[in-house]
Amino acid sequence: NQHSTRTITMKEVKRSRRYTMAVTSIACVLISFLPHATSAFSAISKSRYSQHNHIRLFRSRNNEEDTVSKTLQVQDSKQIDHDVKVQTTTTEIKTDTFSNESIVNDFSTQFMKELKEAAECASIAFKYTIKRDEKVTPLDVVQICDTLDELQNHVKKNRGQADVANDDLSIPFFPTSGGLRKASLEYGRYTLLTKLLRVDYDSYVKTAAFLSPSRIPRVDLPNVQDVPLGDIMPSTASSSSSSPSATPLVEDCTLDDIEFQDSILDKILLKIFRNLVSKNTNGVTSEEPGILGLVEQGRAYMLKPNQTAEAQNQMVYDTLGQLMTPFLPPFYRIFMSGIVPSTKINTPLDGKQIGPWFYAPWLTTIVTPTFFGFLVGPSRPNRRKDGQRGGLVVEKCKFLQESGCKGLCLHQCKIPAQSFFKEELGLDLAVYPNFATGECQWSFGETPLKPQEDPTFPDGCLVGCQSRSAMAERYGNSMGTCS
Repeated sequence: NQHSTRTITMKEVKRSRRYTMAVTSIACVLISFLPHATSAFSAISKSRYSQHNHIRLFRSRNNEEDTVSKTLQVQDSKQIDHDVKVQTTTTEIKTDTFSNESIVNDFSTQFMKELKEAAECASIAFKYTIKRDEKVTPLDVVQICDTLDELQNHVKKNRGQADVANDDLSIPFFPTSGGLRKASLEYGRYTLLTKLLRVDYDSYVKTAAFLSPSRIPRVDLPNVQDVPLGDIMPSTASSSSSSPSATPLVEDCTLDDIEFQDSILDKILLKIFRNLVSKNTNGVTSEEPGILGLVEQGRAYMLKPNQTAEAQNQMVYDTLGQLMTPFLPPFYRIFMSGIVPSTKINTPLDGKQIGPWFYAPWLTTIVTPTFFGFLVGPSRPNRRKDGQRGGLVVEKCKFLQESGCKGLCLHQCKIPAQSFFKEELGLDLAVYPNFATGECQWSFGETPLKPQEDPTFPDGCLVGCQSRSAMAERYGNSMGTCS
């Protein structure tokens, strides 16, 4: 009996546990759904409240029906005007859309046209580039000048139409109105002149003299060393002389003087250079500012008793070396002239020159205008007489214009500059002044001739040389020359 009672009790306990677990599960489920039920109840309440408001509004609208109808009559008349305005605006929008589409189409057409023009111009430039040097003739240069003239006349004739056509295209991809074709033809002309310069210098000079400056600007010539400037021939000896036995004089430059605009760098370098000149001439100085003071210093040093050309050359040589500081010449000798520096190992290459490197003459012409403009004025790279890169033409020499003296040009510029570049920097330099135009050709990498051996360098002084007059007064007519 005890065992039977115990069994019944365990069954009841198990049932009780199952019941408890079931109730607990149902409660958990209800609790989990409680937030959703709350949200649903809230939504239903809002919906009923909204319906109630709609009914109330509907009733109030019925009461105000007469007032609304009257108001609508007034609004109908306004709506008609508004519809007309909307229709007009829609028409304008459609018109603008059509206009924008037209602009896009015009832009695409213009772009394809310019792209085709660019391809043709590239073909023109390539044709002249690959032409062999020995095949170039003066007639080829004349023909390309004729083509350029025809292009310019065509552009001038149609300039107004071209401007109107390009009004909608504010940012063209390529130069319009024949600009790109003109640039390609000018490149071809320059290339042909350079090739002619390399193979036949005399033909080049004659061709350039015939076409420049009337049809080819002088700045577009590869080399101007022996090319006349209009009616002005390169500097030659003149028969203007006070005595038949005296050395003939050289005509002065007849072109107008240039007013040079010195930069801050030019003023600084000129100040340093003048101080070095004063130091190397034992105190020769001048109160005149700028380049005029430097000219007076040079002339005063040249007019010293028992002065020699060698002393003047050495003075400028030393001044150039001090101006470049002790650091620049070694750098130039290694990376431009290809001179192997001496080492403690004492190799067979120490001190030997395996250059100049191929880029040295050309790169020197790029740097020189910036750092020597204070002395010679504006200059630009061009070609040497052999047609190779490495040329530099001074448009009008500042030192020559202000001095008007061939002796100062020769002994305080030409010879010392040539010697300095050859001996200190390891690169040949030939300087060719043109006393008739004031131009000066610097050819880096070209071996210079001695003045007495150079057929292009005239004998005698300039007609208006102030140094010659001062020397004649100081030393007599027998010393009346500075060259």
